[in-house]
Amino acid sequence: MARADRRAQGLARVAVVVRAGAAPLWWCGVVAAGVGVLVPGLTGRRIGVLAAAALFLVAAAVVAYRGRRRYRALARGAARAGRHDVLQDRAVTVRNWRRGHRWWLLVAFAAAVGSSFAVPAAGGGLLAGCAVGLWLKSAWLGRREREADALLWVRVDWLGRRGGRPAGKAVKGYRSTGIAAGDAAPGGARRRTAALV
Repeated sequence: MARADRRAQGLARVAVVVRAGAAPLWWCGVVAAGVGVLVPGLTGRRIGVLAAAALFLVAAAVVAYRGRRRYRALARGAARAGRHDVLQDRAVTVRNWRRGHRWWLLVAFAAAVGSSFAVPAAGGGLLAGCAVGLWLKSAWLGRREREADALLWVRVDWLGRRGGRPAGKAVKGYRSTGIAAGDAAPGGARRRTAALV
């Protein structure tokens, strides 16, 4: 078990960071694919849609499984969060990710729409597949959290300038808390309204 750093730190939920990009990627992909279907492209719509479906499945699988070994290693060495550590709200974590990646998302959307003139809808299928892969990865993290009865957190200052690398090289380890800590459920989704006590 990693020894906890005694200094108070701002902590973000690992699963929230993972799934923060899923919704914007999904909508960029769906809109780009919809626009792409309207363009005949060089290959024709039929081949474009088949390519989009293939890219969707491949991207979802690659994103969902990529880096799982690193996540497992960091989770195994998670140190207990200190009482003075500050747990970042889910909304703040999501907002930081989206602000840090807004230009990247715009470029990806433009590239997906532009690629439709060659292969209709393929770029949109790729973006949507990446989104599904992120949702699958966050669901996998959520299952691990439920099994361990502990939520995983990462130091905010280790997430990088864009706030989106929860298993990057800068991350030395995770912190853990009880399953009820914070405002996000296991897997990073919004926590349902707590029952009245």
